[in-house]
Amino acid sequence: MNYEDKKIVGIIASNVKPEIALNVIGHLAISIGKYSNKEIMGKTIIKDKTGIEHLGISQFPFIITKIKAGKLKNAIDKAKSNPNLLVADYSRDMLETRTDEELVNSISSKENDRLEYLGAIIYGNTKDVDEITGKFQLWRMD
Repeated sequence: MNYEDKKIVGIIASNVKPEIALNVIGHLAISIGKYSNKEIMGKTIIKDKTGIEHLGISQFPFIITKIKAGKLKNAIDKAKSNPNLLVADYSRDMLETRTDEELVNSISSKENDRLEYLGAIIYGNTKDVDEITGKFQLWRMD
């Protein structure tokens, strides 16, 4: 498989503060890693010259982008409508709850259109991911 065949794109709402953005991406990256297939990883363990082991990383590009909060939900919905893409999303509920049980109760009590999304990560074939995220700006601390 070619390095450029697949892609991982993190999307952060442009109104999210940097310290929250890092939290969002961290949680979403764990989720994508857990639920992705094994092909996402490069070499599992890399030993340095002294024999110390280091965990490998994704073998595919992982970029972080930003988009206006009002457009983020549309991007998530479009990505979720493509069965070839893996999508992890992060709603404000995840910041406002403390336990997993509280989070489940909060999200399950709301209609999807009432969720306020702060970010997402999309993983899949580069062509499919680019159709959704190709025009998004790269994220940077302003």
